[in-house]
Amino acid sequence: MPLTFTLDPPLTPALRDGVLDLWADVSNAGGSVGFVPPVTREEIRPELVGHLVAMAEGRTRLLVGHDAGGRVAATAFLTLNGHRLMTHWLWLYTVMVHPRHQGLGYGRDLMAAAADAARACEGVEAIRLTCRGGLGLERFYASCGYKEVGRVPGAIRVAPGDDRDDVVMLLTLD
Repeated sequence: MPLTFTLDPPLTPALRDGVLDLWADVSNAGGSVGFVPPVTREEIRPELVGHLVAMAEGRTRLLVGHDAGGRVAATAFLTLNGHRLMTHWLWLYTVMVHPRHQGLGYGRDLMAAAADAARACEGVEAIRLTCRGGLGLERFYASCGYKEVGRVPGAIRVAPGDDRDDVVMLLTLD
């Protein structure tokens, strides 16, 4: 059954907790969303609060995918570019699909919903995102229409002696 996507849903305690649970579950399954396992909800909470503050200030929008049971199953944060010369593109952050839903095409659905959401933002012509190299994420994003436009070797230190490339991807919206 497909996910139901909502842009800018009302921020309730249940939604907040659902996003926090998703972030912890994805991180602890090895997902590349800013943490390395093991991580707790309390370690993730300050990062989520930062996103929520940006949402309250109108700089960031939340896209949420709910599964058939109403649980938060996928998210992406769309952050408007505040630099006056770069308002024609936005950032996509914290792209997550719950591990129990991976391999079902929901990641591709999330990326399509994010592109649709970006197209609805006045003046936005492209989406930029970064991903951690070494996990095949570049291939996934390329299959969704993104092009690699930059790479900083070894910019992400996952652990001592385990440095990964920071890969910049771009999707031009038509």
